[in-house]
Amino acid sequence: MKRFVMLTALVVCAASAEAAPETYVIDNSRTTSQFSYRYLGLSNQTQRFEKISGTVVFDPATQSGSADVTIDATSVNTGQTLLDAQMRAADFFDTANYPVITFKSSKMILSGEQSSLSGELTIKGVTRPVTLAVTHFLCMQEPSLQAETCGAQASVTVRRSDFNMGKYPFLVSNDITLNLAFKAVKAQSYMQVASRDSGR
Repeated sequence: MKRFVMLTALVVCAASAEAAPETYVIDNSRTTSQFSYRYLGLSNQTQRFEKISGTVVFDPATQSGSADVTIDATSVNTGQTLLDAQMRAADFFDTANYPVITFKSSKMILSGEQSSLSGELTIKGVTRPVTLAVTHFLCMQEPSLQAETCGAQASVTVRRSDFNMGKYPFLVSNDITLNLAFKAVKAQSYMQVASRDSGR
């Protein structure tokens, strides 16, 4: 009887461990962050940031989690040196004073009609609540990395004037769409993956 009770306890503990939330580290080399706007009311322009870091916590049992993302605003890349400098200047991201953009979320819901990630977005020192629509969320053992990886796409449309970046409305639309397509590697494996990549 004691042996049966002990075995049952071990099974329960093992199941709980398997269902426990896991932390994943965002892999910058496999993650993209873009922002899109309408230029002169004629065409959509899409630019990107080159450096993204952070963590994602995912609980498969409840299909929920959280995220903490940091974007290096100084890494903005438009493909044009002059435009990059304008983006970094005080009228826009003002990277001399606000070098990073952050998104901190404690509420990720991956069930129901629309998966979402709600939290606080901080740009240029201004923090606003936002909810990102999440699509294509998937966790799997990725062969190329030989590690468990989670990936997804997340997007939200904000008004740049809400973040003290409302200059030149005749040139750039007030509505800006932010897109994040990320891959995050389970924390225990991340250092091994990073070590392999640095050695190549």
